Amino acid sequence: MPYETRTECEMTETPRETRVLEAVVSLVDSLLYDFDVVDLLTELTERCAHLLDVEAAGLLLVDPLEQLRLLAATSEETHELELFQLQADQGPCVECYSSGQPVSVADLQAEADRWPRFVPAALQAGFASVHAVPLRAAGTVMGALGLFGARTGALSDADLLVGQTLAHVASVAILQEHPPTPFTVMPQLRSALTSRILVEQAKGFLRETLDVSVEQAFQLLRSYARANGEHLTDVARRLMTDRHSRPVLIAAISEFASATPS
Repeated sequence: MPYETRTECEMTETPRETRVLEAVVSLVDSLLYDFDVVDLLTELTERCAHLLDVEAAGLLLVDPLEQLRLLAATSEETHELELFQLQADQGPCVECYSSGQPVSVADLQAEADRWPRFVPAALQAGFASVHAVPLRAAGTVMGALGLFGARTGALSDADLLVGQTLAHVASVAILQEHPPTPFTVMPQLRSALTSRILVEQAKGFLRETLDVSVEQAFQLLRSYARANGEHLTDVARRLMTDRHSRPVLIAAISEFASATPS
């Protein structure tokens, strides 16, 4: 199941420093075991959104052609906005990746001249502030963590530190198999992006086959993999590449969906 958030009462009673440490310990603990990179980073974006009190978060990685691609996000709405951001070649994550420095915009409405295509789309999607912190490894900027707020307001230095810490955890998750060097970073990025492409294809396939929304298809795929002790990417790969076992897998996922409370 996806990361489950606490009630507002529990969050008020627990100091934020404790909640941040709990999140980091949980995510790093996952790195010590067999894990699925897309699933883990989706959980990281979910935790990031709640810890920083933002509406949504998304992780973008650079591909071999130096174009940013979405790897994980808290929602399909974020996914659509991030894709628009990349197509328009403007926005906080693009700027953060290019400069290698954090970007924090407290009032998005005031930045229409800065990002003339991105700002109207973001405002229409319900966002009022945007922020981004870089993903780095071996001196290489390899992507950005984008944060989208429903209210205006800047991130404090402490908020940016939390965001940067989680971005570092994301970098370790992507590159943890080998100590990163400038020569090993790109193959790891390609592998992670290939995994995301498989998940996207499987998500679309389930949406058509089971007549559910894209969001429901992803959550179903993710929950099924976790319930069966499998990697999200491995289930997606079998669904898209193994024609012989595909009918059995579809039936199993469909049965799982029927047995799972909505």
